Amino acid sequence: QVQLVESGGGLVQPGGSLRLSCVASGFTFSYYMIGWFRQAPGKEREGVSCIIGSIGNTKYTDSVKGRFTISRDKAKNTVYLQMNNLTPEDTAVYYCATDHTSGTDCDLEDIEYDYWGQGIQVTVSS
Repeated sequence: QVQLVESGGGLVQPGGSLRLSCVASGFTFSYYMIGWFRQAPGKEREGVSCIIGSIGNTKYTDSVKGRFTISRDKAKNTVYLQMNNLTPEDTAVYYCATDHTSGTDCDLEDIEYDYWGQGIQVTVSS
């Protein structure tokens, strides 16, 4: 009964900001990693960022380093992706995903995740 629900997407101008939220239910958050992925038209799905629920270790793909920040609120069972200085290349459907882990490093490969949200559109356009 694992469930992930994304929110916070929409249309924003280049240089603007959005914050995505992923609310998780049906599992013990502290023993999982949660990742954000995106898929743009004509491109493969790519890992954007991930976080270890228990200790908060994070990872980012190079194209978003310095612009995006992942965080979690254990009490709310929620993971956030703060996206700043957005460009049209960030336009995509964004997904959150999760899987159990006992490690200290999360993974940006989508094959490592068993549970996925339905996705939310982010459009960056003038």
